[in-house]
Amino acid sequence: MATPISANKAELLAIATAVASEKMIDKAIVIEAMEEAIQKAARARYGAENDIRAKLDPMTGDLRLWRVVEVVEEVEDYFKQVDLKQAEKLQPGAAVGDFIVDPLPPVDLGRIDAQSAKQVIFQKVRDAERERQYEEFKDRAGEVITGVIKSVEFGHVIVNLGRAEGVIRRDQQIPREAARVGERIRALILKVERNNRGPQIFLSRAHPEFMKKLFAQEVPEIYDGIIEIKTGARDPGSRAKIGVISHDSSIDPVGACVGMKGSRVQAVVQELQGEKIDIIPWSEDTATFVVNALQPATVSRVVLDEDEGRIEVVVPDDQLSLAIGRRGQNVRLASQLTGHQIDIMTEEEASEKRSKEFAERSKMFEEELDVDETLSQLLVAEGFAELEEVAYVELSELASIEGFDDELAEELQSRATEALERQEEAHRSARRELGVEDDLAEIPHLTEEMLVVLGKAGIKTLDDLADLATDELIAKRRDAPRRRNSDGPPLRRPQREQDKGGVLGAFGLSEEQGNEIIMAARAHWFEDEEEAAPAANTQAEEAADAESSQ
Repeated sequence: MATPISANKAELLAIATAVASEKMIDKAIVIEAMEEAIQKAARARYGAENDIRAKLDPMTGDLRLWRVVEVVEEVEDYFKQVDLKQAEKLQPGAAVGDFIVDPLPPVDLGRIDAQSAKQVIFQKVRDAERERQYEEFKDRAGEVITGVIKSVEFGHVIVNLGRAEGVIRRDQQIPREAARVGERIRALILKVERNNRGPQIFLSRAHPEFMKKLFAQEVPEIYDGIIEIKTGARDPGSRAKIGVISHDSSIDPVGACVGMKGSRVQAVVQELQGEKIDIIPWSEDTATFVVNALQPATVSRVVLDEDEGRIEVVVPDDQLSLAIGRRGQNVRLASQLTGHQIDIMTEEEASEKRSKEFAERSKMFEEELDVDETLSQLLVAEGFAELEEVAYVELSELASIEGFDDELAEELQSRATEALERQEEAHRSARRELGVEDDLAEIPHLTEEMLVVLGKAGIKTLDDLADLATDELIAKRRDAPRRRNSDGPPLRRPQREQDKGGVLGAFGLSEEQGNEIIMAARAHWFEDEEEAAPAANTQAEEAADAESSQ
């Protein structure tokens, strides 16, 4: 038996209140959903062509139903228009162009109408619930949250967070950790994304930030800001390292994190399924921090290569396996912790490498500068590695070397300059043989050696170069000049092959220089446009004169 929707005001309000409370959304949203459902049912009964509105009073439960019509002189659409005579009956004083209200009696909802209305309400409430979930969690990324495992689907763990659900994807789980339905679990909110099916809350137990947050919960000094975890690295389920620093000289950061008899660190270890954690004093000095990060291995010395962004660490022969760790774990975590590429070598390997580099550089100076072996070795021993360094270094620095004087320093700089010119000429010849146009040699920052590399890459004209994007031309890296003369260019070593980012990636050009090169190559395009514009204007004027004369 059909029931009028206006039959029970109290029941409508009670349903709205119950739904709003259960789904934790605004009651006004539920009322709006009910109004929309009633409008849909009324259109089905009176005709979908009608503009029917419904209003449910949230205080009394009274329901008003009406049709909106336009007052016109001549009716064309009987569903949405009325003439002036009929409008006067509905609303005295109505004028043409007004929109007036035509009250409608309540409709009885049949079984099909009730089911349709129910679907409209459910959809509206579901959308509101999803929006509420997204608004609640969207700003909580980086927070540790506790939930209950609801299910495991295709290796992904679905977690009930109370008001929403989160997922721990397979790659964000601790390896070999058993997920049992119904168990409580803690995880880091990694990110929250809006989705058609509701907010997607991605959780993680493998992220280094999760470990940091656990320490903040266990160590009051971290929560209070006295101790700070500067960086962290993890091999989930196996081993981790964190770098800590104390802002109070009277508090030992490592001891505070370890706790009495290891109680604090053990609480974190248990949560991470037995993951071993190395707590390391953080230092602003990169070399010191690298030595600390490689614990428990002993380090003999550290060599920083700022040009390459790498660190060479020399260890005693018996410490090599300990420094590298099982399957390279120790050095890998130390690299992540410090943010530098770390190369481990023994004393013997370091000695062999230094001897090889020393011999190669000495041979190069001996041949290019036409000096004897003793003098070339002396230059290398003083830290000179390239001809540019000899040619452009301050004369006083070169003359200050023991056994050197101003005359010898000037002669060495002269020979170094001549050697560089010979190399430049050789590169110029190679460039021309490759067919690279001379116009490219006029572009700032490009050397003949760079033009040879461009030619080998098939870039031989201004248009070829202009078609490139900056990223395709250079590698993004910081400039790291070794020595600079007041009137000489900055000196850089070529970048390693694996670090190249573009055609000229080996030369360490800055992004600004790359942009200047590209814009200089494109300059002729704008010149051609400017020359073409006056010609086009002249032709237009001539055509206009011809038409007027006719």
